[in-house]
Amino acid sequence: MKAKKPVKRARTRTYPVLPIRDTVHFPNLVHTLLVGRAVSLRALREALNGSRLIVTLTQKDVAVEDPQPKDLYRVGTLCEVVQAVPVPDGTMRAVLRGLARFNVTDLFVEDAAFQCRGASVEERSSNGKTAIAKYREAVRLFEEVMDLGKQIPPEALQLVMELRDIGAVADCICHHLPLEAQAKQAILEQFDPNRRINEILATLAREREILIVQNEIRSEVERRLGDTQRDYYLREQLRVIQQELRGADDRGDDVSEIQKKIKEANMPPEVREKAENELNRLQRAAPASPEGMVIRTYLDWLTSLPWDVLSQDALDVRRAKEILDRDHFGLKQVKDRVLDFLAVRQVASSLRGPILCFVGPPGVGKTSIGKSIAEALGRKFVRVSLGGVRDEAEIRGHRRTYIGSLPGRIIQGIHSCGTRNPVFMLDEVDKMGMDFRGDPTSALLEALDPEQNDKFTDHYIECPFDLSAVMFITTANTLEGIPWPLRDRMEVIEFPGYTEEEKLQIAKRFLVPKQLQLHGLKRSQLSLRQDILRTTIREYTREAGVRNLERQIATLCRKTARLVAEEGVSRLVVDQERLMDFLGKPKYQYGSKERRGDVGTATGLVYTEFGGDVVLIEVVRVPCQGPEPKVYLTGHLGEIMKESAQTAITCVYARAASLLGAKQVPDPCDLHIHVPAGAVPKDGPSAGITIATAYASALTGRPVRSDVAMTGEITLRGKVLPVGGLREKILAAHRAGLKTVVVPKRNSSDLDDVPRHVLDDLRVVPVETLDEVLEIALDAQKK
Repeated sequence: MKAKKPVKRARTRTYPVLPIRDTVHFPNLVHTLLVGRAVSLRALREALNGSRLIVTLTQKDVAVEDPQPKDLYRVGTLCEVVQAVPVPDGTMRAVLRGLARFNVTDLFVEDAAFQCRGASVEERSSNGKTAIAKYREAVRLFEEVMDLGKQIPPEALQLVMELRDIGAVADCICHHLPLEAQAKQAILEQFDPNRRINEILATLAREREILIVQNEIRSEVERRLGDTQRDYYLREQLRVIQQELRGADDRGDDVSEIQKKIKEANMPPEVREKAENELNRLQRAAPASPEGMVIRTYLDWLTSLPWDVLSQDALDVRRAKEILDRDHFGLKQVKDRVLDFLAVRQVASSLRGPILCFVGPPGVGKTSIGKSIAEALGRKFVRVSLGGVRDEAEIRGHRRTYIGSLPGRIIQGIHSCGTRNPVFMLDEVDKMGMDFRGDPTSALLEALDPEQNDKFTDHYIECPFDLSAVMFITTANTLEGIPWPLRDRMEVIEFPGYTEEEKLQIAKRFLVPKQLQLHGLKRSQLSLRQDILRTTIREYTREAGVRNLERQIATLCRKTARLVAEEGVSRLVVDQERLMDFLGKPKYQYGSKERRGDVGTATGLVYTEFGGDVVLIEVVRVPCQGPEPKVYLTGHLGEIMKESAQTAITCVYARAASLLGAKQVPDPCDLHIHVPAGAVPKDGPSAGITIATAYASALTGRPVRSDVAMTGEITLRGKVLPVGGLREKILAAHRAGLKTVVVPKRNSSDLDDVPRHVLDDLRVVPVETLDEVLEIALDAQKK
């Protein structure tokens, strides 16, 4: 066979364009499609009003809803619109007959419709021996593919056998094969009939091999399934025979028991209906089948939930106050809120359960007071720790489709306490995270919303459960870890750190008797005087709560118990010498400070999730190491604290002339600012005036008074702005034995929250500007 020129290009013409998705139209074939997009409808109407010719171009990305010219291939099919019928929903059903391949040279938008300029591609048929052999091979492979099970209509084979041109045969086979649009587009863009039929032959051979392997796999699966079904039928026959011999079904008793539980559970009507439907499914399920086990477990959960069980509230406000005062010292705000709730319940019995959020440092009694609240209310207490929870299913439960699925922690807690109105504590709510399994904090939104939680739906239970009577209490160390939508649903009550006097009273009333009982000691066997407890608080603990203090008291009890066991000591009085012998050398130097202040070192006050603390900020001026002065910030500082340091430096540098008493500014130099300890992360703007004071000291050579601590945000103009956590910071200064505390004047109202005896021991100076801070903090003489 002599090869002929396969391609002959016609002259250039302009036609409307119809973008199509996830399919390719071929010449010599009829295509039916539903046209719905506005740009496509305009192109179709233009073709109907003109020559009835239109070019179909396939989109490169099927997900693009509003394609641009760059989103369409440049080889398509010139089609004749045979029929276009409007559909009631505004779309049109069009029948197109492919005429020829069309090579687009220019694609543009005109009158809100695609237009293209290009030429159709004419092909010449090949009738040689090679072409006939390829045609027969293509028909044979196509028929084998159909026989092996490929979902292709039978009339497709008839249509292929009526064709004689190998190019048209390749197009027809490609149209009916379930190939991706990208693969079909490659065939459309192949203008040479011989290469096109070769690619189709290779595709058919590959499809045939895949179908052969697929059929082998299917046969093996069906054979194994047949063996399984045979075993199942035999077991079922054996079960029926055994039932006939016994005269009853083994599950009869179980079904009767579940029916009794459903009646006694006092479920809402919709829940009871679902339980009865599941029971019917259980009766129809095969014994010992996985489905039957899943349904049985589900019914056990459904019937054991306290749908209509409520604890009787003990609405005695005086008794509740006695219980709260008995178990906890201080915490007036928390106790008042609980007593307010009880008083309102006496007047309005339908009041929904409050949702409280206790925020404060570790060891201040957030978790323990929840138990006291439950006792005061006469309710059951449930505690669930959410620290480290990252899976939404921990809150809402797993779907029953999973093997071993269970309800979420909220429904599990309600189930364990057996009542619908417990005091439910969600501990460490600020320690939850999120990953690909969902966001548990978002799942809590429904449970902690008083307007929604009467219809709380667990994924496992799949029925609404009323949580409106539950008194939810969440705990957190800081509010920063709680998303704002969740925080907005809760009433935040802050737990301040304890003062030294409060710790002393807590130790005498609660911690010492508790540890004596735990260690099997009598009150007469161990004597801890008030001065010993105060020394323990000052020199062996430095915390906002009393957790470490309790550990130190436990250590004293252990040492005493050992002396009782080994030496038979009947009474032990702990003095200062024995205290050091039992607890070791003091860990903290209470009230001690350097005799003279250092240049470039200032004492600041910070607030952390563990309460207030005292930090030293050091500033050193060194010669420039490069062409330009640099500022080095070390100590694991956050971005906000770094920006605060830059502001403080600029503010002091602008005042350098007045600070030095000269008109000229100081020589440029590098600055190194360090905040110990370097391994502890630090952030926030409250160290602004401390950094400014340390820099001013380094600049002037005047030392900073060692008994002065400060906190406040600084501006470029030298204004001192208010900060948060002032109560905790002042308590930290008092614990450290400092004498003077400089605070922003706009924080003066916060001083009302500071205990009076602490203010009596300290000199608290409110300031408005940096100049006032420097006048208080810097010594008059240079060091």
